[in-house]
Amino acid sequence: MINPVNKTSATSEVGTTPGTQDGLRQRLTRGLHRANEISGVSNVYGPIGPVGMAGPHASQSAQTQSGLSSEALEIAERLHDNGISVPVLSGSVRLTDLMLICGTGILSAWTDAGATDFTLTHIIALAGAMLFSLAFFQAADAYQVSVMRRGMSQFGRIAAGWTLVFGMFFLIKTMTGFGQSLPQPWLGAWFVMALGSLVCFRMLIYRRVRHWMKIGRLERRAIIVGGGTAAAELIHEIEGQSENDIRICGIFDDRASDRSPSVVAGYPKLGNIAALVEFARLARIDMLIVCIPLRAEKRVLELLQRLWILPVDIRLSAHTDKVRFRDRGTSFIGTVPFVDVLEKPITDWDMVAKRVFDVVFASLALVLLLPVIIGAAIAVKTTSKGPILFRQKRYGFNNEIVEVLKFRSMFTEMADPDAKKVVTKNDARVTPVGRFIRKTSIDELPQLVNVLAGNLSLVGPRPHAVNAHTDNTTWDNVVDGYFARHKVKPGVTGWAQINGWRGEVDTSEKIRKRVEFDVYYIENWSILFDLKILFLTPFRLMNTENAY
Repeated sequence: MINPVNKTSATSEVGTTPGTQDGLRQRLTRGLHRANEISGVSNVYGPIGPVGMAGPHASQSAQTQSGLSSEALEIAERLHDNGISVPVLSGSVRLTDLMLICGTGILSAWTDAGATDFTLTHIIALAGAMLFSLAFFQAADAYQVSVMRRGMSQFGRIAAGWTLVFGMFFLIKTMTGFGQSLPQPWLGAWFVMALGSLVCFRMLIYRRVRHWMKIGRLERRAIIVGGGTAAAELIHEIEGQSENDIRICGIFDDRASDRSPSVVAGYPKLGNIAALVEFARLARIDMLIVCIPLRAEKRVLELLQRLWILPVDIRLSAHTDKVRFRDRGTSFIGTVPFVDVLEKPITDWDMVAKRVFDVVFASLALVLLLPVIIGAAIAVKTTSKGPILFRQKRYGFNNEIVEVLKFRSMFTEMADPDAKKVVTKNDARVTPVGRFIRKTSIDELPQLVNVLAGNLSLVGPRPHAVNAHTDNTTWDNVVDGYFARHKVKPGVTGWAQINGWRGEVDTSEKIRKRVEFDVYYIENWSILFDLKILFLTPFRLMNTENAY
């Protein structure tokens, strides 16, 4: 069921605008690429989201001085917490179920009631029980959030599924004779211990899921882009879908109040599209639903050019258009159809896998490189006055400001934490030791601590200083769509760096190429891609032509 945010009692009339469109997603893709060519920035790597698409409003999203209304700021503050991925939750519950079944099977062999010596037959029985239980629990919808938030219904499904597992054992034993040697006391003890463990675990899940749903962490938070009667009809249709997990957080529309009222279907209009970009930086939003007739492709394209820099799913509502959807670029919320234009990168299990990758390899790197780190710290401390570490504020995920660690490479009195002046060749501010550690990128090694803290990833777009600029122009004004590189966590090393785009940025072309390679990385990410970049990094660091 929908969970409204600041829904008021006012409503708007509902209307219908029929229309037919085929291949809209493909045409929007081509339109974005044509706009990209006009912008003069080359990016032929990704399906959607070329560099140079954000328009003049992109730079506003990074400002802390808010153009949002007090109501929008209040809502954004309430939506700042991170959500819980439903696929990760259900997968974790599956894994725990398997561990409990296997664990109780082993433990029951050590009890007085089920004491037995483990044989190959016992191991096969354990494996079969895990497979059968997964199948029966899945068939009973025991891994659906809508079931996990119920008490007795969930317990009954688990008990029935586990009983069916032993029913399968009995059937196999009767028909094939396999399992005749399994002691009945062990099977009985295993059945009781596993059932008790599963029910207790599901009791815990039941309480946690209800708590997470109450505080809004088990939902997809959506913003409606576009108002009027079309938005009102869409909201009513979504609200009519049972067991959906969409929470509408507000409406944003560029149109004046005569065409887009301040309240639509009980939800407030919180601002225009420029305000939406800023709102999405402050709040944790999962989805933007563009509620504009599909036939208005020019207007849809203009909106996408301004919104694609955000790390969210973007869907076009097709509830008023008579379109038959057959390709994989479409989805439904209940029976309400949508065209999937852009997807949030690195979500769910991909996010878990990347975090595990970061922790494992960053920890390993810290251990292996500890002598180098200690040596660099001693060299920095003994050859110039000042602290060993240098801290600088840089852009992190979704434009959040993070404090990045480096070995100090400049004389303390000449340090430039605000990045007002780019480091150049033979820069007098850089110490002799600093020159060496900058060329070899040893100065970046303290960022492994940032990785373990979760501020950075091991591989990703390099974090740039907040005020980084070229020719007195900040980089977000040099490259339209610059902030698209912040859709993922920044990294210690990246695709741009191993392709030679590191060191001094003294021309606009250099920052454009960096952003181009960063966007390619985001759109083509995989664990194997991260491994490739990590493997190539030490070899590409040997090229120190642009590092000083």
